[in-house]
Amino acid sequence: MSRWVYTFGDGKAEGQAGMKNLLGGKGANLAEMSNLGLPVPPGFTITTEVCTYYYDHGRAYPQELKSQVEKALDYIGRLTGRTFGDAANPLLVSVRSGARASMPGMMDTVLNLGLNDVTVEALAKGAGDERFAYDSYRRFITMYSNVVLDIEHHHFEEILDEYKDRKGYSLDTDMSAADWKAVLPRYKALVEKELGKPFPQEPQEQLWGAIGAVFGSWMNSRAIKYRELHAIPASWGTAVNVQAMVFGNMGETSATGVAFTRNPSTGEKELYGEFLINAQGEDVVAGIRTPQDITEAARIASGSDKPSMEGAMAEAYGELVRIYGILEKHYRDMQDMEFTVEKTKLWMLQTRNGKRTAKAALRIAVELASEGLITQEEAITRVEPAALDQLLHPTIDPKAERKILATGLPASPGAASGEIVFNSDDAEAAKKAGHKVILVRVETSPEDIHGMHAAEGILTTRGGMTSHAAVVARGMGKPCVSGAGQIRVDYATQTLTVAGQTLKKGEILTIDGSNGQVLLGQVQMLQPELSGEFATLMGWADKVRRMKVRANAETPLDAETARNFGAEGIGSRNLRKSDA
Repeated sequence: MSRWVYTFGDGKAEGQAGMKNLLGGKGANLAEMSNLGLPVPPGFTITTEVCTYYYDHGRAYPQELKSQVEKALDYIGRLTGRTFGDAANPLLVSVRSGARASMPGMMDTVLNLGLNDVTVEALAKGAGDERFAYDSYRRFITMYSNVVLDIEHHHFEEILDEYKDRKGYSLDTDMSAADWKAVLPRYKALVEKELGKPFPQEPQEQLWGAIGAVFGSWMNSRAIKYRELHAIPASWGTAVNVQAMVFGNMGETSATGVAFTRNPSTGEKELYGEFLINAQGEDVVAGIRTPQDITEAARIASGSDKPSMEGAMAEAYGELVRIYGILEKHYRDMQDMEFTVEKTKLWMLQTRNGKRTAKAALRIAVELASEGLITQEEAITRVEPAALDQLLHPTIDPKAERKILATGLPASPGAASGEIVFNSDDAEAAKKAGHKVILVRVETSPEDIHGMHAAEGILTTRGGMTSHAAVVARGMGKPCVSGAGQIRVDYATQTLTVAGQTLKKGEILTIDGSNGQVLLGQVQMLQPELSGEFATLMGWADKVRRMKVRANAETPLDAETARNFGAEGIGSRNLRKSDA
């Protein structure tokens, strides 16, 4: 019988990091963290081979899959002391995608699966917290309806915003248990109106709906576009990870966050990231609430009046620092980690090699080699040749006049000028027409991938340093300013308003992703100067290279630049004798 499911949890796993092709990156690393004895909620991975089978057989599953999933659910239940679908002591799970190549935000996730009108009461009783239970239930209905039932998320947001406005609430955390109980019937009525049938109450139906949605998301338009941009074959497929829920929304002693073991923008060796108290994971990456700094040093530097994780949750912070040291040493690379704190206990939900700018990649590679974690030869291969092009992008001339419109977070370094556009289709069309644009959004989503790729830079009014816009922009090597909350965007009129000034689509903006400034008009740029790490890495490359370095040059300036960067020979078709 073919094996389609692999379990993990309680300090052991049936997989390990080297099985990434079969278990996907997330599943392989969850297994590896379990084998390392780190606190990982128990779960199981449905392999990438099932995804391939699913598309090869008309979206049908292998015959043995159902029984293997049931056995794996029993395994999670034994470790947690809960039963999936039980009315009195329900096991709730998350369902997440996990391809072998990291594709942040491109595919779908469902949290709190297993909740219904009966199990939500059991959850409230078991936790002694009605507000937490009904908050979790509304999250599940919203997420499941969007991911599985294909109902647009904004419909639920409109219901919630109208309710909050009527009550005078600013944040979701202002909502009480009674408030969520009042909103939930409206959510369920919306689903029934859209689908012609009630929201599914049977946990098994919910589970297989979510599994199908994750496999289906492998072929959605944003995932296809991402694969095209990053040369990821469709044949690889995605795995599905089903994992016992741990809750970051259980009050002031609970939280969720994203952290990097080194700064993904600069490469500096420091714990870098954001978290939110009384929240679930999607809150951080979606930019729905402005996140808080993890370290006290970062909080002081940002001027935030909200407590850092280091200050508010010292025990969980200390555990995160311990684990980040273990993971970076084990994987020998900068790690991007997701975590949840449930009633002061830290749980690890993911680790992967973190996406970083070219500047950061250069520094990280050199410093990892200097620390003895990798060899000099490995350091050379850690920096993609194409990524070095990012180091040659211009920055704003410090002598240039800066007409500052707003300041947000420096989410991805570098600077760019361009015409304002407010949606991704317009950005792509403008790029094809030869225009440079800045994509301005309230917040980006995975559907914006094509517009982000076409834009010179990205500006959002909401979101933090680990938001979708920030992570994708860094991976693309594009400047990004996020969380510029002073700016008001009106999609209907295609305008943005800030400090009493209104700018229309097509007007010029400049963003400085290194300090978070949004500037009016086109600003003078400077050519970059290469760092000491660049010279160090090139020196190491010189020791092992077998070829001489030559460059193509079409103009005298090209020739001079090539010589300055160490070219030993120059070829040209158009260099005139008078210029030589």
